Amino acid sequence: MQHDWWQLTPRREMCSLPCCLAAIDSRGLAFTIEERQALGIHGLLPARVKSQEEQVQLCKLSIERYEDPLNKYIYLMGLLDRNEHLFYRFVGENVADLMPIVYTPTVGLACQKYGLVYRRPRGLFITIHDKGHVYDILKNWPETDVRAIVVTDGERILGLGDLGACGMGIPVGKLALYTALAGIKPHQCLPITIDVGTNNETMLKDPLYIGLRQRRVRGAAYDELIEEFMQAVVRRFGQNCLVQFEDFGNANAFRLLEKYRGRYCTFNDDIQGTAAVAVAGLLASLRLTGNKLADNTFVFQGAGEASLGIAELCVMAMKAEGVSEEEARSRIWMVDSKGLIVRNRPEGGLNEHKEKFAKDCPPIRTLEEVVNTAKPSVLIGAAAIRGAFTPAILRAMADNNPRPVVFALSNPTSKAECTAEEAYANTDERAIFASGSPFPDYRTKDGRVLRPGQGNNSYIFPGLALGILCAGLVDVSEDFMLLAAEALAEIVSEDDLEHGSLYPPLKDIQNCSVKIAKKIVDHAYETGKAQVQPQPLDTEEFIRAQMYCSNYEPALPPRYVWPSDTAPRVDLV
Repeated sequence: MQHDWWQLTPRREMCSLPCCLAAIDSRGLAFTIEERQALGIHGLLPARVKSQEEQVQLCKLSIERYEDPLNKYIYLMGLLDRNEHLFYRFVGENVADLMPIVYTPTVGLACQKYGLVYRRPRGLFITIHDKGHVYDILKNWPETDVRAIVVTDGERILGLGDLGACGMGIPVGKLALYTALAGIKPHQCLPITIDVGTNNETMLKDPLYIGLRQRRVRGAAYDELIEEFMQAVVRRFGQNCLVQFEDFGNANAFRLLEKYRGRYCTFNDDIQGTAAVAVAGLLASLRLTGNKLADNTFVFQGAGEASLGIAELCVMAMKAEGVSEEEARSRIWMVDSKGLIVRNRPEGGLNEHKEKFAKDCPPIRTLEEVVNTAKPSVLIGAAAIRGAFTPAILRAMADNNPRPVVFALSNPTSKAECTAEEAYANTDERAIFASGSPFPDYRTKDGRVLRPGQGNNSYIFPGLALGILCAGLVDVSEDFMLLAAEALAEIVSEDDLEHGSLYPPLKDIQNCSVKIAKKIVDHAYETGKAQVQPQPLDTEEFIRAQMYCSNYEPALPPRYVWPSDTAPRVDLV
């Protein structure tokens, strides 16, 4: 946790030189000469005074010196450790360049190497051995005004699988974006990892692994730990503390969402955040295809958290267009590791969530066969299988549609179902493409430049969280997710669409967060779910007033002149 100089004791006899240097680090050369003299740090810094703007430029020069993305990640985390304001300003003003470092794809590599890059605590680790004492651990966190928690158990980190305690990089990165992209105050954010072991043999044998060296605990003991955790959060931080579940395994993710939503202020980003950002892209694509959402046929490669979340929100959006739930579900075909999801499939592998999309037809084994049978207009991948969208599949999409919609959403980049270039090249450059990780611009044969849109959850979850906190929501129901998707789709400009992007530029993401938050807050009051009273007269002004400012504040309190004492003189007897 960072502290500015004036938050430390001004009594020099109580402040060692290392303490002084740590405080100076929080602003560096931005202290004015007057501030240095008044605070007793004059001479500890060279004569030059640098503005925060100049420091941001120095950060740019510094990070450009590193070629390895992991080294860039380590540099940024070091900056966050020593100068919180500068970190958030640097990231906030350079979102497009730094998002791939702070978040996907580099954060995946950082998690794989977390034992190597770990420097200092940035959150809490709660292990299975702490059962019965979770509240005591939460009390060890020095901040009491925690409003937002991102928690993972590390079982399904991006498309990389079980990384155990090394998954902490995800909550840290997510909450950094809460602040950088939505202005949620950093002291109100708490990253947490639930460490119940790992089944990853590489991690268990890695001498640098930082977690419990044991197989994952499941069953009743696991459930009791999560239940204790949720109760302890409310006891410590209040009922309105947001708990965002992140990168839990499929089996746990769905049932924990069902168990806790409505009772706690919570959502699952992998299921609901991914769904909202994907549906936002689909809604934006309708302006290019001229269709309604219900006019489309969808094929999903994958039937895990992300795919099922997107499919369910698509059903909700199609119902809003006026079609029945049965008709909406009939439009969706889902393919998992055993092939097309059909009723009474001999290979099995169906759960209650998949059953809702099961087809009444013979089994079909491969994605290519499903595409040739269903003839979809929309192809969505979220199963982390690199190359799943083969040239033959992409050509079939182009043969069946004037403007095929192709979403390769798996993260990191190495797990994407296809690249932007592959999507465009195999569809005569007619594909409407979006991805989960960034891809470079593509120049068409006629000289146009296409900017593939990145369907990144960071378009949704920071603004969603900001709205939830500003309204004081507890029940984060599914209508808020669809509302967030609609808000994001509305922000996409005609220029964005003309250049092939279904999402606004990343540099505009802070504005997106505010607009999404405004929709959330307004809807919360309309539905009577808002607990912050009274309702603000100007919602956007109210939201912006709650947001963190990354600019330096003066290091000295304001000073002003009092009039001289003009009262009659009183002589002491």
